[in-house]
Amino acid sequence: MAEAGLAPMIAVVGCDGSGKSTLSADLLAWLRESREVDTVYLGLRSGEIGNRIKRWPLIGRAFERQLSKKAGQAREKGGKIPGAPTAFVIYMFSVKRMRAFNRMLALRRKGVTIVTDRYPQVEVPGFYDGPGLSAARAEGWLVSLLARRERAMYERMISHVPDLVIRLNVDVDTAFARKPDHKRASLEAKVAVTPHLRFNGAKIIDLCSTDPYPVVLEQAKAAVMGVLSIK
Repeated sequence: MAEAGLAPMIAVVGCDGSGKSTLSADLLAWLRESREVDTVYLGLRSGEIGNRIKRWPLIGRAFERQLSKKAGQAREKGGKIPGAPTAFVIYMFSVKRMRAFNRMLALRRKGVTIVTDRYPQVEVPGFYDGPGLSAARAEGWLVSLLARRERAMYERMISHVPDLVIRLNVDVDTAFARKPDHKRASLEAKVAVTPHLRFNGAKIIDLCSTDPYPVVLEQAKAAVMGVLSIK
């Protein structure tokens, strides 16, 4: 049941390479036949930004490697966030996600049903749409402040529980075959974590994204129909 005053929200989640974007787009097209609906991407597209930085003349590749290394250190549980500049960059990525989330809430208040590609969570900090400053240790007043403020943003976002989470499960080999530009270790971590995310008690349907896609799509539609009472 949708939150009071807000139109329903369907979240499509899963590891990179599980087919989230394709399924979200097809559900959006199908739902538009019966209601006002829109989609919101709740990821960060940090990989795309990194690729743009790599194309900077002379310094691009070296600068991107340095940023990636420091961001990786911030995601290491038990480690230390490597300084205020890195913390600020990670924090601003989360601000970007929060702005997209607020746009989504504004649409829901207008009666627009939402299909999201990805959804924030706090169960696994540091990656997989979780708070980037909550895994490693925050030292210093500024880094600690940014970490607290970022955590508060995520707590606010997850307080809005999706009416349905469609969780796409995929094996590592399939995910890597579909996303060969991704790090296999990162995909392995996401595949392992995916079945354990609960999204604040949301109703979840698990689908196997290695099944034939028409089967996956029909299963997703059936789940959505049950939640939205579509005949």
